[in-house]
Amino acid sequence: MARLKRTSQVLEKAARRAASITSIDPNLDVNNGLTLFAYSSLIETMRNKENTYNTALSNLDKIYREMLETEQQLADMTEHILMGIGAKYGKSSVEYGMAGGVPKNQRRKGLRGESPIVSNEPPSMIVGVNSNGKVKA
Repeated sequence: MARLKRTSQVLEKAARRAASITSIDPNLDVNNGLTLFAYSSLIETMRNKENTYNTALSNLDKIYREMLETEQQLADMTEHILMGIGAKYGKSSVEYGMAGGVPKNQRRKGLRGESPIVSNEPPSMIVGVNSNGKVKA
């Protein structure tokens, strides 16, 4: 989802006001540096900054999409490399474990409907959470 671009209400209001002031006096100067020229310059500066910001967001969105695509390619290649090592050396090999795979002979029971190994030892501590979110022992 693309990031929302920014539209400045202040900028729109100022641009409308500058257009109205131009109809009063195109060379308006109300002293203390408050001139129509300075006002119009600041409006243009704000417009440029807003455009730069919105362009940066678009570029960031593009980079983010490219990053997600590359991340997916990396995940796929990681899986394929591990599968290749499993095919070449075997899924119970030391090499398969060194590459980050769990050797077939070391996997937990309980997968695919098999009964898990049950411990006869009772749990050492039972932890619960009370209604206000605090952990209680």
